[in-house]
Amino acid sequence: MHDIKAGTGGKAVLTTASVLANAQDAAQQLHHALGEGPFARIVVFVSPDADLPRLCADLGKLYPLGLVIGCTTAGEISSGGYVEGEILAVGFPAAHFRTDCLVIEDLTNLNAHALIGDLIRARTALQQDCPAWDHEFAFMMVDGLSTREDDLAAALAPGLGPVPLFGGSAADGVRFGRTHVIWQGRALSNAAVVLLVRSDCRVRVFNLDHLVPTDQRMVVTQADPARRVVRQINAEPAAQEYARLLGKDPAQLTTFTFAAHPVVVRVGGRHHVRAIQRMEPNGDLVFFSAIDEGLVLTLAEPQDMVSHLDRELARLSDHGAPAAILACDCILRRMEAQEKQMSVALSAVLRAHHVVGFSTYGEQWNSMHVNQTMTGVAIYPPDLR
Repeated sequence: MHDIKAGTGGKAVLTTASVLANAQDAAQQLHHALGEGPFARIVVFVSPDADLPRLCADLGKLYPLGLVIGCTTAGEISSGGYVEGEILAVGFPAAHFRTDCLVIEDLTNLNAHALIGDLIRARTALQQDCPAWDHEFAFMMVDGLSTREDDLAAALAPGLGPVPLFGGSAADGVRFGRTHVIWQGRALSNAAVVLLVRSDCRVRVFNLDHLVPTDQRMVVTQADPARRVVRQINAEPAAQEYARLLGKDPAQLTTFTFAAHPVVVRVGGRHHVRAIQRMEPNGDLVFFSAIDEGLVLTLAEPQDMVSHLDRELARLSDHGAPAAILACDCILRRMEAQEKQMSVALSAVLRAHHVVGFSTYGEQWNSMHVNQTMTGVAIYPPDLR
């Protein structure tokens, strides 16, 4: 178990525990390590190596229905930094947090109007429950293979109003087979869970990436937006043209190539990554997020990930150090770290800044679905009254 301590009073702001995913009594071990709480909510990040139905059933016997939510991962971020093959539990103590949850069980038939109403009512109830607590954020976990993250993030924005949102797309390691969110003892696909949080702790939602746009631009000239597939770039076969701009043969393109040479789009005065997931046998490129014909893509090159991450996380301490950081980190960042043998150094940075969370198939930041970023919330010691 690892408690992330507050700077005042010595009480834990977040309580975390982790266990090997293949442990026969994983739920019992987590329950014992987390302690009695009480907790406003417990979030679990579950390796795809775990027996998910059994874990959900066992947790349902140990905790009240709905207290535990979570999702599957492409790796976990625990007290040891980057890890794999674990189940990480993060407890939000009731002493510092009030929460409410909304579940969207069918992303295909998203009812934005009803969702906005539900969000407004939930926010109002939390405010009435703890009017002296001024700090809010929303955390979303969504099926990472649903291709509905863009629509969902946009639909949530009107209901959230000024409340900042971050989130991550549930993952399945590097299998890209099936991803799940966890709600009321069930593992759901094509679904999302939105956690609304109110706290006496100051919070700061952030988004960062280590990529710098180059001067090389390209235009999507043929695409299947519903499937996030690009067939042509600059009126040439997509993979062939992308490889040409990199000075490579299309046969050389791998997941590591896509991680090292992402493309970005300019939205609202800043660049956002549109990461490539894979190349199809026919030369089409499949993306992790929304893509459409006419979109102008710019090649980007990475900065040193270790120094960039340390610098950006340190900025969260400008007005006092966070007691904890809960983060969603893109799988492509982990892949780049592995390819460049930076995983150990990055883990040290994550430990130093008290970061916990998981690796994703995409991230959400306010009204946008993005890729190849880290997004999260820094939680500061409780306000003194």
